[in-house]
Amino acid sequence: MNYARFITATSAARKPSAIRVMTEILSNAPKSVISLATGAPNPSMFPFKTAVITIENGKPIQFNEQMMKRALQYSQSAGIPELLSWLKQLQVKLHNPPTIHYAPSQGQMDMCVTCGSQEGLCKLQPLGCNMINVSSDEHGIIPDSLRETLSKWKPEDSKDPEKNCPKFLYTVPNGNNPAGNSLTAERKREIYELARKYDFLIIEDDPYYFMQFNKPWAPSFLSMDVDGRVIRADSFSKVLSSGLRIGFITGPKPLIERIVLHIQVSTMQTSTFAQLLVSHLLYQWGEEGFLAHVDRVIDFYREQRDALLAAADKWLSGLAEWHVPTAGMFLWVKIKGIHDVRKLIEEKAFKKEIFMLPGCGFYLDSSAPCPYFRASFSSASPEQMDLAFQRLAQLIKESL
Repeated sequence: MNYARFITATSAARKPSAIRVMTEILSNAPKSVISLATGAPNPSMFPFKTAVITIENGKPIQFNEQMMKRALQYSQSAGIPELLSWLKQLQVKLHNPPTIHYAPSQGQMDMCVTCGSQEGLCKLQPLGCNMINVSSDEHGIIPDSLRETLSKWKPEDSKDPEKNCPKFLYTVPNGNNPAGNSLTAERKREIYELARKYDFLIIEDDPYYFMQFNKPWAPSFLSMDVDGRVIRADSFSKVLSSGLRIGFITGPKPLIERIVLHIQVSTMQTSTFAQLLVSHLLYQWGEEGFLAHVDRVIDFYREQRDALLAAADKWLSGLAEWHVPTAGMFLWVKIKGIHDVRKLIEEKAFKKEIFMLPGCGFYLDSSAPCPYFRASFSSASPEQMDLAFQRLAQLIKESL
C-alpha cells in the first residue's frame, strides 16, 4: 500500500532524534564500548537499589541492583526488546495476521509499546479530524450504515486529495465503551471489504479484547488484514494494571515508524520500570500462564456483569431497555419515556448517592439530548448494584 495520503505534513516532517538513535545503538553495544555520547544520568545516583514484587501465585519478581539501574534509566522509544519479542509472539498466536513479517529485512508490519489504552474519540477531536457518526446496534457497527455513508464518494475518489475521502475508521470492536456492544465476525468481514473498496485504514482499538465472555472469540480485523490497512491497539490496563500504563500497537511498518518518531519527541519512551516489570511477569507466566490469568479475569467480570443484569431485571424491567454485553465492563441502558436523562443522572441520582454517566458525554455533540446512561459493573458489589438500581427505579417513576 501507499501510505503517503495517511500521513500528515507534521508527521512526515518528523526526523529521528539523534539522541534517541544513540540510545538504540548503546542498548545493543558491547560492554567494552566507552561512551561519552549519552546524556543519561548516572544510575549510581538513584536512591532506589533493589525491589521485590510478589505476584498472586506467591512467586517473586526480583530486581537486583543492576536490573534496577536499567529499570530506572532511559530506554528505547519503541519498547524494550524482550517485551516486544514476547508480544509479537502473542500477536501471531492470537491473530495469525496474514501480512505480518517481523524480520527487519521483510518488515511489512511492526509493533511498538505505548502508554496504556488508546481508547476514546476524545483523543481525536483536538486534532481537527472531521468525524462522521456511523450507526450501530447490539452487534456493533451496522455495515449498511457505513456503506450508505461511503456512498457519497466513489471508490476511485480515494486517489484524489480534493475529494476529502474518509481516511480511517475508528472502532472499539469488543465491549465498546460506552455501548458494551461487540462486532461479529461477519460484520468485520463486511467492514474490511468496504475498507479495501474505498481504501481507508481501520484503527482497531481493542482494550477489552481480553475481557470477552463467550468463546470462541470473534476474529480480529488484524487477523483478516491482507493489505496492511489495520492499526491495532491492545492494552494491559484492564487485565494487569491500569496504573502501569502499558499498551502495544501493531500495524504497517511505515505508520508504526511515524508513531515511534512521535514518541521520541513526546514521552520519549514508556516507563522502563513498568515495561521490565510486565516483561518479567509475562516470561515467568509464559503464554499459557498469561491466558490462564485472562480466563480468571473473564470469569470475574462475567459474574459482575450477571449481577448487574440481575439487578436491572429486578428493578428496571418495563422502565428501561438494554442488551447483554458480551465483553468489557459496561451496560448501556435506555430509559423509556424520558427524552434526555442528563438531569436525572447528574442531579437526582447524584443526590441519592448513585453515580453513573449520562450518555450525552459520549456523543460527538455532548449537548444533544440522550435517553441513555452508562453503568459500570467493574467495582461495585452485587449488593451495591441491586441497591443502586432500586434507587434509580424510584427516581425514574417519579420523573415520568
